[in-house]
Order: sequence, then C-alpha cells, then structure tokens
Amino acid sequence: MNYSKEQLTEARRQIDSTVHKLRQTVLTLEAKGDPVRYRSQLTLARRRIEAFCLASDLIGRELERLAGE
Repeated sequence: MNYSKEQLTEARRQIDSTVHKLRQTVLTLEAKGDPVRYRSQLTLARRRIEAFCLASDLIGRELERLAGE
C-alpha cells in the first residue's frame, strides 16, 4: 500500500509522541518504591518503546525514499 508523505509524517509524529510518553512512564515506574511490583509493566513499556522506535525508523526510511524520487 502506498502512503502519502503527509500520512507518513503524521504517523511518525504520533509514534514519536507515544515513545516520549512511554519513556516518561518507565521513569515514573522505576522511581516507585517497589520496582519488582511493576516489573511486567516496565517490560511491556520497554518492548513497546523498541517496537515504536523501529516503526519510526522504517517510516523515516520511506520518507527518505520518497524525497529521492
């Protein structure tokens, strides 16, 4: 499926915003008194950060490809 530059740019902006919020969540959970209690939430947040960063990078590559056309 082909996406417009505008669609890709907006998707990347939304992903980057979500990553920022997830990083803040990780910091908040790590600062809590009993980090073991939040281990599953921390693991999930970290995995989501990795997945969203990968998606953002792939969108960036597609935007670069579109700019080269």
